[in-house]
Amino acid sequence: MEPWPEYSRFVISLFAILTPFAAIPIFLGMTEGRSDAERAGIARSAALTVASVLVGSAFLGDAVLTVLGTSLNSFRVGGGIVLLLIALSLLNATVSAVKHTPAEAEEAGQRAAIGVVPLGMPLLAGPGSISAVIIEMQRGTGWGHAAVIVASVCVVCFGIYLALRLAVPIGNKLGQTGLNIMNRLFGLLLAAVAVEIIATGLRNLFPGWMT
Repeated sequence: MEPWPEYSRFVISLFAILTPFAAIPIFLGMTEGRSDAERAGIARSAALTVASVLVGSAFLGDAVLTVLGTSLNSFRVGGGIVLLLIALSLLNATVSAVKHTPAEAEEAGQRAAIGVVPLGMPLLAGPGSISAVIIEMQRGTGWGHAAVIVASVCVVCFGIYLALRLAVPIGNKLGQTGLNIMNRLFGLLLAAVAVEIIATGLRNLFPGWMT
């Protein structure tokens, strides 16, 4: 297992990657005119979808890397670049096209289970969060490490549920400006995490260049 501060860093960075504050305006738009009970159900579906996708990715990540024939360090560099793109979009107070495209937003209006698609995936659980979970899972071994990773994902998903469940009061209290400020703060944090992941991957891929 890793030191506990590393797991704390993972929880914070994963919450930043998932950016529930960026999803709040979209959630409110998609659930406009629905009852409070329906919004609660959609928030629950979104959180459960994210948890299922990320826990599945944690345990299937090693098989994915083997099938693709790529190393963990190459995946770190690629995943770090994806995270950096998401961070840059957050700093601009926009939702990255890596996570959600206009075409997906238009199609979402025709879906009944919007908590699963597109809110749960790809808006929340996208390439960035999946990459982060796979990378973190590969940093340690043993069932204890795996259990902490799963618990961390569950904690973050519970936070997502609370954010979406309280989307109306949060949106009313913060307003668009307040939400943009929160997104920029998370974007700055995520950019630092992305650079660290990329640097670690490059350092291990090219040890002679990074000395």
